[in-house]
Amino acid sequence: MCDTCGCNLTPGNQHLVENNGKLAKTSEGKQAVEVLHSLLHENDHQAAHNRAHFAQHGVLVLNLMSSPGAGKTALLEATIDALRDELRIAVIEGDLETENDAQRIRAKGVPAVQITTGSACHLDAHLVHAALHQMDLSQVDVLFIENVGNLVCPASFDLGHHYNVVLLSVTEGDDKPAKYPVMFRAADVLLLSKTDLLAVLEDFSVHKAEQHLRALASDAQVIQVSVKPAAKQLAGWLGWLKQAWQQQQDYLAEAPLPAVQPHHHHHHHHSHS
Repeated sequence: MCDTCGCNLTPGNQHLVENNGKLAKTSEGKQAVEVLHSLLHENDHQAAHNRAHFAQHGVLVLNLMSSPGAGKTALLEATIDALRDELRIAVIEGDLETENDAQRIRAKGVPAVQITTGSACHLDAHLVHAALHQMDLSQVDVLFIENVGNLVCPASFDLGHHYNVVLLSVTEGDDKPAKYPVMFRAADVLLLSKTDLLAVLEDFSVHKAEQHLRALASDAQVIQVSVKPAAKQLAGWLGWLKQAWQQQQDYLAEAPLPAVQPHHHHHHHHSHS
């Protein structure tokens, strides 16, 4: 997890440990470990609250994770273009700095909220909750949360989402699942992106990438995607997405809605800037 690099602390949850926040004081001797574990506990509590919000509005939420530059935003652009007449899509963008990705999404006519995390290398449930205040979930069918480009920390944090979608670009090397087991074990679906380049990349083996994934005891579906107009490969991904959305609707039709619990935290008090 993130216990080693201390990156559990983000702009979304730092109120818990600063200025007499809920987790500011700990029993002596185990401060670092105790605070980190408490932050994860608070994160899970907030994630459950987020999930209740999503259920109330019937929204399917996907956590999109990958290395920087694997093609997350390009995939979202292509997905929006392909499904704009079928599903109402919205996006939460996580980046260390800049609004670039959110602006790309908004250019497609889709609502996007940018979360700039500063030095935090992942999103957490508190940051996502803050972003939800800027979004009308009643107008959304599918919400994509594009996490910070990083193959380590984002896998450890529940955001209240329903599925983890992990991209592995064929330019990265087919042994990535072996090198980053926590991330790839968390994947509900693995998208091999930029497959239009397979013809010129001798080093990347689709078979080996899948073998490394299966060695983690993962049964995640592996789907090849390319957004290049001349070699577009989106059918498998779009089929998976539409099926996931339909299953979510079927589940919500049968299950009683969870109550959205009133808050006893201070996360409404931090700024949304």
